[in-house]
Amino acid sequence: MKILMVLTSHDKLGDTGNKTGFWLEEFAAPYYVFKDAGAEVTLASPKGGQPPLDPSSDAEDAQTEATKRFKSDAAAQKDLANTAVLSEVSAADFDAVFYPGGHGPLWDLAEDADSRALIEAFHKADRPVGAVCHAPAVFRHTKGADGQPLVSGKKVTGFTNSEEEGVGLRDVVPFLVEDMLKASGAEYRKGADWESFVLVDGKLVTGQNPASSEDAARKLLALL
Repeated sequence: MKILMVLTSHDKLGDTGNKTGFWLEEFAAPYYVFKDAGAEVTLASPKGGQPPLDPSSDAEDAQTEATKRFKSDAAAQKDLANTAVLSEVSAADFDAVFYPGGHGPLWDLAEDADSRALIEAFHKADRPVGAVCHAPAVFRHTKGADGQPLVSGKKVTGFTNSEEEGVGLRDVVPFLVEDMLKASGAEYRKGADWESFVLVDGKLVTGQNPASSEDAARKLLALL
């Protein structure tokens, strides 16, 4: 069982002068769900190498069992420091793909042609595609075999407008995940802010926020 995890390479939070990147919990929790199930996990990012960590996700109040485990896991840290270059990765080599969030993907993965081709290849091969929190941004330009948006008519979730408002970045992000998914014809649904909420539609798995990352990974695993 081979699972690809794709992380952002983008570290600038718009014009704020602050840093962003991937969200630690949304990487660590799924990583260990997959590893503990015996999966072979490969990490990739647009630029390869060490992806940028959103400093907010490293704050004391953002720590979970999975993030603490990661911090004492030298092998996992080495994996993360050496992500493959996304353009050199083939969907044919993996059974599923999972995208952790953080604000970074809104800028790079949402617009990345390699990521788009990868998702479309997984979808065409009827293999699971998972994305949590801001990572459903990766569906912004993806198309299904019919040429329609890949999420059109599908039940999906992602970071809510009210959660974006809650972190004070509604006017900083290039687009709102909730609005984009609705505009793409998705049947967007959400749970309470900051509580775990995951949807599965066929082989598509989406989680709403950081609290949803472990459950999203388990639901992706269940499809395998």
